[in-house]
Amino acid sequence: MSIMRIGLDLAKNVFEIYGIDTLEKPVLKKTIKRTELLTFFCQLEPCEVGMESCGGAHYWARELEKFGHKIKMMAPQFVAPYRKGSKNDQNDAQAICEAAGRPNMRFIPVKNEQQQAVLALHRVRSLLVGERTAQVNQIRGLLLEFGVAMPQGRDKVRAQLPWLLEDAENGLPLLLRELLFSQYQRLCELDKQILESDRKIDTIAKQDEKALRLMKLEGIGPITATAMIASVGDIREFQNGRQFAAWLGLVPRQWSSGGKNRLGRITKRGDVYLRTLLVHGARAVIRFAENKEDRKSLWIKDVKARRGFNKAAVALAAKHARIVWSMLINNTEYRVA
Repeated sequence: MSIMRIGLDLAKNVFEIYGIDTLEKPVLKKTIKRTELLTFFCQLEPCEVGMESCGGAHYWARELEKFGHKIKMMAPQFVAPYRKGSKNDQNDAQAICEAAGRPNMRFIPVKNEQQQAVLALHRVRSLLVGERTAQVNQIRGLLLEFGVAMPQGRDKVRAQLPWLLEDAENGLPLLLRELLFSQYQRLCELDKQILESDRKIDTIAKQDEKALRLMKLEGIGPITATAMIASVGDIREFQNGRQFAAWLGLVPRQWSSGGKNRLGRITKRGDVYLRTLLVHGARAVIRFAENKEDRKSLWIKDVKARRGFNKAAVALAAKHARIVWSMLINNTEYRVA
């Protein structure tokens, strides 16, 4: 049995396999358990294996590559149009096999273990930051119910809350004071955990030559640089800077027809985390561009005057994405315009 390409529908315990030969005829339809999957592919001749990008996909891709198979990983939304009939595991595997054979399909590079570990650190830090924000908002909301209006910002809440708890004349019930004290301790613990995550990210950035080069670009620090390198993988997968910016969802959405171009809001496709980091970094650059007269700062001020602060931030984030692509693909340093 000669198999040219396989569609592998990933799951937690039971996997579906659909294979075709060189004539595009189905020659394999099989349901297999998790414990038997590697043994099955170990016995096959190397071929193309298509799979959707989902939980565990990069792990299985790395394992199958060890057997000589060529992995073609795709976003689920690109596979769905090739599904025939209702959604089930068998039809999904067939759709994956069909989509993997399309010449214009966009494939996702397989991440190595180090890249996934760095991204795991970023995900944990992001969750901690979200918990800290929720903690601060809850403290402010609880105090507001007792007539105490705390100012916005975690630094102000952290500074004023101990003084507020020690004030015996503000009328706060003892039970509330005990609750707020435990919340304050939790807030301090979250600060320590986030600081520890930041230190780990700084260490990783200082040991990575690519990250050090990216951090020379305004608006990109250790967090953005390490997340970018770990997420991108092989930058050669992108043909140009605009394609890289489109992968991040920073280009306008098109609704063009009949030779007339219509551009709308940005697509917001791709990694939300990376796009958010780039936009926030661009916001910081815009604030410091007011007193500068270099070409880039003049461009920023012109876009800001015509389109407003928020659109200027997105435009600058897209420009930074293109610059990042150029620096990585050409292995060059950032040059100030």
